[in-house]
Amino acid sequence: MAAPAQKNNKPGKPVGKEAQPLIIAKTPAEEQRLKLEKLMRNPDKPAPIPDRPKEWNPRAPPEFVRDVMGSSAGAGSGEFHVYRHLRRREYQRQDFLDKISEKQNKDDEYLNKLEQNKQSAEERTAKRRKKREKLKQKKLLVKKAKLEAKSKKEEDKSSDSDDEEEEEQEQEEDEREAEDDAEAPSFIMGKK
Repeated sequence: MAAPAQKNNKPGKPVGKEAQPLIIAKTPAEEQRLKLEKLMRNPDKPAPIPDRPKEWNPRAPPEFVRDVMGSSAGAGSGEFHVYRHLRRREYQRQDFLDKISEKQNKDDEYLNKLEQNKQSAEERTAKRRKKREKLKQKKLLVKKAKLEAKSKKEEDKSSDSDDEEEEEQEQEEDEREAEDDAEAPSFIMGKK
């Protein structure tokens, strides 16, 4: 039998796979579209995510300078350019150190401000919590006072049992209404 027809006669190429035409992107959007199409051809393959580029660091200053030179008279014609290059590198290093110290200062200020905001928020909540507790205590005291007054009235009116029963019923109704008003739901949930 005849072997399957090959479009590419090159060895190492799989049979049946067509050669992709070379497309040169003319715009950045087209280049991004081509990259996305390439990624989406095989979605199981993990996409390469490049690492974050390292921050630039200047070269450390030399520990010992053997030949100190300057831009003064008596130096050779090529020495001035070497001096100028060393001076520029040192200025770059100093600028870099200044920027790092400024960044650290800003970070410290930010952290201090966060801490102050957190502390002030805690103080406000503590103050409000204390206020709520006072209100609760007042309500409990009022409730206890009402109960004590009620019990005293009941003791005083123990002789009139009929009047007492009616008053108790009225008070119970009033209490139920007050409880219903106090605990009225703001919404009604449907029954299943």
